[in-house]
Amino acid sequence: MNILVTGGAGYIGSHMVKILFRNGHDVVTLDNLSTGYRDAVKYGDFIEGDIADANLLDRIFELNQFDGVMHFASFIEVERSIKFPADYYLNNFSNTLTLLEAMLRHQINHFIFSSSAAIFGEPEYTPIDEKHRKRPINPYGKSKLMVEQVLEDYEAAYGFKSVCLRYFNAAGADPDGDLGERHHPETHLIPLILQAASSRRETISIFGQNYSTPDGSCLRDYIHVVDLCSAHLLALQGLVNGAESKSYNLGNGNGFSVIEVIDVARQVTGKDIKVIKEQRRPGDPASLVADSSLAKSELKWAPQFNDLSTIIEHAWNWEMYHFK
Repeated sequence: MNILVTGGAGYIGSHMVKILFRNGHDVVTLDNLSTGYRDAVKYGDFIEGDIADANLLDRIFELNQFDGVMHFASFIEVERSIKFPADYYLNNFSNTLTLLEAMLRHQINHFIFSSSAAIFGEPEYTPIDEKHRKRPINPYGKSKLMVEQVLEDYEAAYGFKSVCLRYFNAAGADPDGDLGERHHPETHLIPLILQAASSRRETISIFGQNYSTPDGSCLRDYIHVVDLCSAHLLALQGLVNGAESKSYNLGNGNGFSVIEVIDVARQVTGKDIKVIKEQRRPGDPASLVADSSLAKSELKWAPQFNDLSTIIEHAWNWEMYHFK
């Protein structure tokens, strides 16, 4: 296949580009490098530009016969979305519409959307399946849900085919050590813990110790970035081969507490990681765990790296390689 990957210089997008290339597909990456890195795009062709630029999109689509588009070009920081909601509605929603309209003009009919578990809001039950009520509590989650709703309307109106993949907590790094997680600022738990292990930060905070979980700290579902990408490839292959539009939750299916993650990181790194206990943060649910049985059944998705120690080991190798 010939694939356009938007946001392919970012964390998940760069891993996706590598997996596509290694599986024999042609890849073009489009990224404005606002949060991504040019050196993360190691395969295929790279175009520096923005999905908001309709003229650029037309030129790209005129020069390439794409089988589909994988869309990762979104802002992801939840707290920042609360402070600056306009940025999120503009980039995550409005700019995505610009991309979709360009695809329609050029009759590109297969779209894989990087969505989020944030569309569900506060969980009413766990593990969370695709039938769970969607009630996002922040602009980030709302912007993702708005795109999902648009995709439903586009299929009804134009026959436009899409798959929405809702991640829980992407983690880990390329097993070969080529790629990894570089967010500025970093907000994800595992890289923050590993920064404390490598002395790039002094401590790691545990926010709340009295949740209704076995050890009192929050439970989260961590899914390896390579496993996420494998689901994207299976979803696109399905669409190209005539599968129907669908939405899937992607996660490990197991909840790991903050304390468990820190303990495993100590074992993997051999480092003493200093912990500070702090008060709960508003809006942090006790448990967020995915039910990914539908993706496993329909996409024939088989995650390789369910073990937390392997996820952390790959992330630690990247931390040591890139930041030592």
